[in-house]
Amino acid sequence: MDPSSEQGLLSSDTVSEVGEDAAATVNMTENLSEEEQEELRKELAKVEEEIQTLSQVLAAKEKHLAEIKRKLGINSLQELRQNITKGWQDVTSTSAYKKTSETLSQAGQKASAAFSSVGSVITKKLEDVKNSSTFKSFEEKVENLKSKVGGAKPAGGDFGEVLNSAANASSTETITEQIQEETQ
Repeated sequence: MDPSSEQGLLSSDTVSEVGEDAAATVNMTENLSEEEQEELRKELAKVEEEIQTLSQVLAAKEKHLAEIKRKLGINSLQELRQNITKGWQDVTSTSAYKKTSETLSQAGQKASAAFSSVGSVITKKLEDVKNSSTFKSFEEKVENLKSKVGGAKPAGGDFGEVLNSAANASSTETITEQIQEETQ
């Protein structure tokens, strides 16, 4: 194989961009006949004209769009809101979101069940404490104290009432003792 054919296989022809160096385009025109060059110049002019026309049409359409939005009272903030809403709807419709939502829902249900069972265990333990002999003994002592301090009130009642009356009675007893000491 001769070196020129190898060079042809290894080199790549590039398409000239608008504004490229004129020297680079001269090499390309050497391979084309005058007729082909003229045809390409006409096609180039036609494409440039089409691009210009499309740019003008796009500008007119954008102006018309802005006018319609203004008449409808749609402003940038409303568009942003609509875009965010649509984006959120797009996200929530994805399978990844649905799977994540499902997983979180299941985790929440499991957590709720765990908290419920913890609450049940605590309630049971408090019931056990209330039914224990130590608590019953303490409750009896409070009842005795209440009957001594409170007088002839009937025994029983709510534990909170017993504690409140015992606290009130002990403070009353202290005041009575102070008055007796002062009169002596």
